[in-house]
Amino acid sequence: MTVLRGKLSTLLKEDTSLRRVLRNTSYMFSSQTITLVLALVQSVFAARLLGTAGFGMIGIITQFVSSVNRIFSFRMSEFIVRFLGKELNDRNIDRAGAVVKAAGAVEAVTSIAAYLALYLLAPLGAQYIAKDPSVTGLIRLFGLSILAQITTETANGVLQITNHFRTQAIINTLQGTVTAVMIFIAFLLKADLIFVLWAYLIGKFITGLLPILMAILYLERHLKRGWWHAPFSLLPSFKEMAGFAVSTNLSGSVKMLSTESEALWVGYFLDPAAVGLYKIALAIVTPLMMPITPFIATTFPEITRSVVARKWRQLRQLLKRVTAISAAWTFIVFLGMALFGRWVITAFYSAQFIGAYPALMILILGFGVANIFFWNRTLLLSFGRANIPLYVLAAAMLLKIGLSFVVVPVFGINGEAALLAGNQVLSVGALVVIGLLMIRKAERVEPEGASL
Repeated sequence: MTVLRGKLSTLLKEDTSLRRVLRNTSYMFSSQTITLVLALVQSVFAARLLGTAGFGMIGIITQFVSSVNRIFSFRMSEFIVRFLGKELNDRNIDRAGAVVKAAGAVEAVTSIAAYLALYLLAPLGAQYIAKDPSVTGLIRLFGLSILAQITTETANGVLQITNHFRTQAIINTLQGTVTAVMIFIAFLLKADLIFVLWAYLIGKFITGLLPILMAILYLERHLKRGWWHAPFSLLPSFKEMAGFAVSTNLSGSVKMLSTESEALWVGYFLDPAAVGLYKIALAIVTPLMMPITPFIATTFPEITRSVVARKWRQLRQLLKRVTAISAAWTFIVFLGMALFGRWVITAFYSAQFIGAYPALMILILGFGVANIFFWNRTLLLSFGRANIPLYVLAAAMLLKIGLSFVVVPVFGINGEAALLAGNQVLSVGALVVIGLLMIRKAERVEPEGASL
């Protein structure tokens, strides 16, 4: 044990990149651990209170709003990490200010457009997915969360690239706590679906507005007072920035349609009760995978720094080590659910939800692969190749959606789970191979230490 501790200490001293990742991840992991417990508590009390159909309806409303928002989103957090990170590394303070200003302006406009689109689409979502026209008003109500997150992606990108992960962790913990407390109160009062929806909406306001306020405060430290006066004429290549933003928007939309709008597809092909069962499977799987989620945000800046500095050996070491960590956790989760999954569902959610177990185990396989190689997409973004994930995800999406019309009506939620798992294995595997080939090519074309 002493020898192992010594080797670990030496490793952390030598690998500054891994040390930063683990330090920043520790903040997010602590928050995610608390959030994990709170998310499970939320789903347990919400499911017991509302039943399968009511719980499914909540899932349809929240995911419909989220999906419309994602279609308009340019993933400005990734844009900020990519472009602000480069300007800060090169000490171009004025240009850095222009990058943040441009990102915030674009995100604000698209957020307003997203809410207007949601307002118009709400009746269609209520009729064809929720199969209840009376929930149109509830969809529009929850749509206010889009306006609460008017420039949140830009703000989160700023917090990440300036290493304020602890601030993000505190905000996420606060949101999880407030939402869980409100849902528990709803359970005690035997409240209705609207009360639960308000609980989720207030949580969205917390994670939407607080990052914006904190990013504004921190930017004056890392840039300078009055950074927002930087003219747009200082911006880097418009073609490069626009191409990156459009590609991340399209790839994000494609990913949303194929892997992040499950409640909508199940609702369309089946009914809210089936959505309720599927949501239980996701409610268990997603929090269990959360401990790895912080690595996505914390490794992206480190991967980007390694690529910009042409430190290929450091990049390979980082990817190997974080992959080993994520693989170990994923194996533990799979084994635990294989042994105790049925008991978890019946003990916490009640026997009426036991039909979610097969879908749960299928989903773990797909989420597990995505979890282990969580860096598959950000590696390509660090190389500025946002178009590659778009092509891969689009091909996988078309295959999944096409098969959905045949598989889901016959095999129900288990069929949808199998399609999602297959989609993740196929797309993640392809992106990992492409990313590693790009590193190998870069090592030949631009050897380590070459001038930029």
